[in-house]
Amino acid sequence: MCGIVGYVGNKDVLSVLLVGLERLSYRGYDSAGIATLAQGELFVRKEVGKLRTLGAALEGKPVRGELGLGHTRWATHGAPSQENSHPHTDCSGRIAMVHNGIIENYHELRQQLMREGHIFKSDTDTEVMVHLLERYLTPELNFLDALRRTLKDVRGSYAVAIISEMLPGSIFVARQGSPLVVGLGADENFVASDVAAMVGHTRDIVYMEDGEMAAITKQAVVFYNVAGEELIKQPQVVEWDTTQIDKGDYDYYMAKEIFEQPTVARSVLSRKLGPGGLINLGDLGHFSKADLSKVTRIIIQACGTSWHAGLVAKYWFEKYTRTYTEVDISSEFRYRSAILDPSTLVMAITQSGETADTLAGIREAKSKFLPVLSICNVEKSSIARESDGVIFTEAGPEIGVASTKAYTSQLLAIYLLTLYLAQVKWTLSPEEVQTKINDLKTIPGKMEIVLAQNDQVKRIAQRFAHSRDYIYIGRGFDYPTALEGALKMKEISYIHATGYPAGELKHGPIALIDEEMPVVCIATKGYWYEKMLSNIQEVKARKGMIIALGTEGDDNLARLADEVIWIPPVAEDLAPLLTALPLQLLAYHTAIKLGCDVDQPRNLAKSVTVE
Repeated sequence: MCGIVGYVGNKDVLSVLLVGLERLSYRGYDSAGIATLAQGELFVRKEVGKLRTLGAALEGKPVRGELGLGHTRWATHGAPSQENSHPHTDCSGRIAMVHNGIIENYHELRQQLMREGHIFKSDTDTEVMVHLLERYLTPELNFLDALRRTLKDVRGSYAVAIISEMLPGSIFVARQGSPLVVGLGADENFVASDVAAMVGHTRDIVYMEDGEMAAITKQAVVFYNVAGEELIKQPQVVEWDTTQIDKGDYDYYMAKEIFEQPTVARSVLSRKLGPGGLINLGDLGHFSKADLSKVTRIIIQACGTSWHAGLVAKYWFEKYTRTYTEVDISSEFRYRSAILDPSTLVMAITQSGETADTLAGIREAKSKFLPVLSICNVEKSSIARESDGVIFTEAGPEIGVASTKAYTSQLLAIYLLTLYLAQVKWTLSPEEVQTKINDLKTIPGKMEIVLAQNDQVKRIAQRFAHSRDYIYIGRGFDYPTALEGALKMKEISYIHATGYPAGELKHGPIALIDEEMPVVCIATKGYWYEKMLSNIQEVKARKGMIIALGTEGDDNLARLADEVIWIPPVAEDLAPLLTALPLQLLAYHTAIKLGCDVDQPRNLAKSVTVE
């Protein structure tokens, strides 16, 4: 979850590190720190809080350097504090290390090292690694061999970067289970947790794999495997534009990303839809039409917002492809004894492509020789590289921690996959598929109509901003949207919010409803509509305050609700692509009213790369 950036070259090291950390701040913002080497001397500066605190400290007392490391932290072991901030140093203060991951056997290693006389300054798991490296650095072992011995002793996940006074022109890095990419330049080289930290400096990227190390100097990067053997790795060119990771005229990335959704949807549909019902999902790798036609069971595993997309997918897959579908939270799937058979397709849904539990889930599936098809937003990510086939959502970089455009682009990709499966399985006729494609093409315009109600949603958010709790309810396709709306509210406003299938109200949640409880009722026209009206009546009878999402022109709903946000008429199976948007806005404006940082909500990070 933490963010790592490193640079060696002729540019101003401090500037490169701070800009890189700013672009990685979505990965963690409990504390930040840098380490530089200047004329062979190590300088370390770190501060608790967001990156601007470190920036202010460095303005008052700048550091010099020909190369350096930066780190932005999401705390795992040890509370946010200056002592627990990275970089960490050895006893002599000659080695500095930054780390993303978790060292599972850190406690026993720490006890052993303390008995040997090593002095620890923090409560982190990371610090054991720098002391192990100090232990192994002897005249008999060079730096890379000492690092190999260190990595052999630890269990867990890591992406590490190290600088030392003993080798002042080099950065040493290693990866196991946590992402790390190397950027190549002319008389300069980079390393980071994410390509975003290097955009603007280089487009030539090498993605490190598990079990790999590298020695980085200004002139060259040399890669090694765990045995110390040199590797030849080919760089790949990334096509990102720096404007994609700027806020533009918006105050927050989240607002920008919410309002980008119609544009993203148009772009995705223009690339993935052709004439005559042609659906172009991209390179599906090992999956042929014949392979997909034989799938009788789908297990979707995902986390957070991506899990909600999976719940929508279950409705689509079962209704239109007649394929039995399960949806698992990745952290449960990887440990349960799922009953799997050769006709099962395992699907992973992920924005970052680095989510630790989802990555472990696909490895579990592949260990049982099951095919894995992933829905992912990031090309060359770990999950994209390890899957048998990938459908890229093409949402562009998403910087706000609370997912918005990535969610709706996941839904678009899944719906197109649904229609593709229906074609190869012949569960829908060509005419039915074409009708659904025609409906799908109207979605970007209807997204714009929904977003045009921004001022109305803002007013509603401000009216209810000081509520202590929210309940969200929906049925059928609207039920996963209820879960997603509740998640957005609690993620960024810190208001307790819970989503339920509306039919479950009478089985417990209705006890919570009183005149102070806002209940968000998603009641678009469709198969479940009349049942939803009955549930709304139950809420109204108990004096709950009703915020309804309904189809334009629904007078019955208008009479029942305290507030209504209107959705243009849409095929009921496509409603999740529209109803998610006003709930994103409701959470956003609530958080702004309460003075919360919507892009960097407390305790959260964008990419969950530790278990």
